[in-house]
Amino acid sequence: MLGPLEVWTVGGRLALPGVRHQRVLAALLLTPGAVVPMARLVESTWDDEPPATAVKQVRNCVSALRDRLGDAEQRLIVTDGPGYRLVVTDEQVDLLRFAKHVAEARRLAGNGALRDGVREMRTALKLWRGPALDGLGADVLARHASRLDEQRLDAFESCVDWQLSLGQHREVVDELTAVVAENPLRERPHAQLMIALDRAGRQADALEVFGRLRVVLAEELGIDPGADVRDLHERILRGENQPQRATPAPAGDLDRAAGELAAAIARQWTAEAETRSLHRPKPVPLRWSSTEREVAAVASAVLGGRPGDGPERLVLSGDLTNLVAKFRRVPSRQLVVLGEPGAGKSVLTILLTLGLLADRAPDEPVPVLLTLASWNPHHEHLDAWLARRLVEEYPWLANTAVHGQDAGLRLVLEGRVVPVLDGLDETPPGLHTAAIDALDQAVGAGRPLVVTCRGAEYELAVRAAGSFLTRAAVVEIEPVEVEDAVEFLTARRRPGETRWQPLVESLRREPNGAPAQALRTPLMVDLARNAYASPATDPGELLDTARFPDRAAIERHLLDAYLPSVYARRPSPPARLDRPRDYDPAQVERWLSFLARRLERERTHDLAWWRLDRAVPRLVVGLYLGLPPALLFALTGSLAAHAVTATIYGVSFGAAGVVTHSIGRRPGPQRVEATFTGVAVRFARRFAVGAAAGACLGFGWSLPAGVICLVAVVFGLAVGVHVWLGTPLDANRVSSPGAVLRQDRAAALSFTLAFTVSLGLFYGLALRLTQDEPTVQILDSRFDVVLSVAGGVAAALLGRYFVPKPGTVAFGIAGALIGGQVIADVPGVAHAVAAGGLFGLGVGLSVCLSRAWGAFGCTRLWLAARGHVPLRLMAFLDDAHHRGVLRQVGAVYQFRHARLQEQLAEHDPS
Repeated sequence: MLGPLEVWTVGGRLALPGVRHQRVLAALLLTPGAVVPMARLVESTWDDEPPATAVKQVRNCVSALRDRLGDAEQRLIVTDGPGYRLVVTDEQVDLLRFAKHVAEARRLAGNGALRDGVREMRTALKLWRGPALDGLGADVLARHASRLDEQRLDAFESCVDWQLSLGQHREVVDELTAVVAENPLRERPHAQLMIALDRAGRQADALEVFGRLRVVLAEELGIDPGADVRDLHERILRGENQPQRATPAPAGDLDRAAGELAAAIARQWTAEAETRSLHRPKPVPLRWSSTEREVAAVASAVLGGRPGDGPERLVLSGDLTNLVAKFRRVPSRQLVVLGEPGAGKSVLTILLTLGLLADRAPDEPVPVLLTLASWNPHHEHLDAWLARRLVEEYPWLANTAVHGQDAGLRLVLEGRVVPVLDGLDETPPGLHTAAIDALDQAVGAGRPLVVTCRGAEYELAVRAAGSFLTRAAVVEIEPVEVEDAVEFLTARRRPGETRWQPLVESLRREPNGAPAQALRTPLMVDLARNAYASPATDPGELLDTARFPDRAAIERHLLDAYLPSVYARRPSPPARLDRPRDYDPAQVERWLSFLARRLERERTHDLAWWRLDRAVPRLVVGLYLGLPPALLFALTGSLAAHAVTATIYGVSFGAAGVVTHSIGRRPGPQRVEATFTGVAVRFARRFAVGAAAGACLGFGWSLPAGVICLVAVVFGLAVGVHVWLGTPLDANRVSSPGAVLRQDRAAALSFTLAFTVSLGLFYGLALRLTQDEPTVQILDSRFDVVLSVAGGVAAALLGRYFVPKPGTVAFGIAGALIGGQVIADVPGVAHAVAAGGLFGLGVGLSVCLSRAWGAFGCTRLWLAARGHVPLRLMAFLDDAHHRGVLRQVGAVYQFRHARLQEQLAEHDPS
């Protein structure tokens, strides 16, 4: 697995010339597809203090790598914003291939297919060619290499467990012996080797392995082997360790789920921290201390002592470097973090989450960072909300074959997660007191918890109801010190540059002046450096009391200056085919202001692409989603009969679609991925259901027996193939806006194709082959009651799939109206085929537009035509995320800060 580092090209193996080149490429390969900031590349390249020319040397290394890799057009190593991004597929990087094979192996073993699981895991292990990143050195890379080697050992040990369950005892002895020699303190492979030797008839050797382990642990660590290994030793002595066909770990094994969840969260927030540049060499210092507000429990309650022991107030203080250690010292591990807007509460939660994961013990709860904006304590218990959000953010937890039923809920109820809940103040103001009371009830028994909130809002809620977290330490983020702000603002100052000097002198001279008050938060300090990054700007203008009489005026100015500075046009290198698009800052402000106003009206901070249609009047949504299929149905009626039938078809389905999409709420996106193994039983069940539905329709329309069989098979296949779209299995992936959109698009297109083919075929056959048998006809034999009922039931079921409540009724009525139409002059074969095709397309389009992806596509076109959003909206949002304007929280985007959203929402819509 890249050690010593080599690059494999079509022509063979390409060795890289120097260690620095190898380290730069290794840093890019560790996070393929993600931007690696220049600061991280420098840190990965030099162990000690980097030279003054470090940035230039990294760029030279990248240039040399491009030459060696034949990347003249810069399509492989792409310059992207603050760093570089390696553009590769899953099959081009061993790390991604390894993770894919491991996930599939665990899924197979969870389903009981141990032999297939072993085969898949061995394929993954063959990708390793020695220790990860061997010979590269560099402390940063060494930490990554250690985690990769740990993943390899975990995979190997799982594979051995399965082989032992299959009775392959002798086959694993040699490998285990080598692994034990390389890892003398690791107990699990020792236990596996003892089992293998004993079951292979080598009891004495098994006991000797235990003896060596006990001696090494005593000499190195001063401890005895764990209880499991000791129990195994005793069973071997008693001769009770008999071979047995054991089953793999339960599909719902929480240890596995917790481990995979920890790894997924670490990847997720490490990438987001890099995007937000939280690991810059010298970020704005963030200090915190116990709050002076009357909102915290007495010290004895927090520390677990007796009332009256020690001081009444708990005294804590620190910064980001010791936050994790001090959090772990709080007995209840409950913490409330307060701060004014822009104080850095969200940054603190990200770094706390990553810090807790960095040295997490196997039995330690997993920190899960979530935003609280979507929680309503009156409608949903905290545990239920946490479980739901876990599955939404990490959908592979819902895979029952691997993790069992309700893995997310069991992780919560069994205390396997630490909720890190950001933004209590982002819930509606009327819910603050109820939320605090519900939080205290949920964690009153001592469960760990971290909550952030604006200080004023938290104090108001506590004073209003008297409820507070009775065992939590409450700390508050302190204002940025003047010297810290000065150091951050002038860090990029060139020798002899004096434009910052007037502002710096004012900050030191007047620490209570308007500029100093405005620059008390990390947000405003960072905005100030962005606003005045260009040498042509003058930071001294902030001292103009006529323009900026107070703190609020300066803050508004810095917020207004943010977008123009971020979207300033800069020259791009030549020959870059995928360079970031240059957006007009005025257009960007108009688009983002529209989105901010929509979020403010909905009182939310979550920018979810599947809820974009809420920015459009409901009747308009109904029209652009309901009328296009109606046109296809009208053309169907025209081909099948005449203008009257065409009108009935078009008006019926058009009215049903408009009503359904105007007053109903469609389901959210489906989070699925293709899987083709272990689905035979479910495919058979669904095929049977689809075949039964097709047969019922065939009998209802009096089709010949052979045709009914054909329709039944087609419907069975149409329904059955959907089992290939299952819950995501890959624990290496977490939700993102783009990933959720791609998953829902795959589901929408799959369903669209299935409905188009099955119902199109049925309609064409019914139109041509329906047998003339006595029925209940009215209106001068122009309307058939029996067929009307059948059509109404079928369409009602279809409408229920679209939008359950209004769709069932609206489409049921429409289906009854068109199903009862008696077509006297049966068209020829060509007309029947064309009408069937149009009918299938109409149904398929209706299905597509009822899905989140289909509705989003139409909404995006409507809003783009009116100038509210760009046509390539998702690309624009992704670009805004990379520029730091938006932040990614799971499957949704949020503005970088609530203050930015509020400021943009106030802009004049004209």
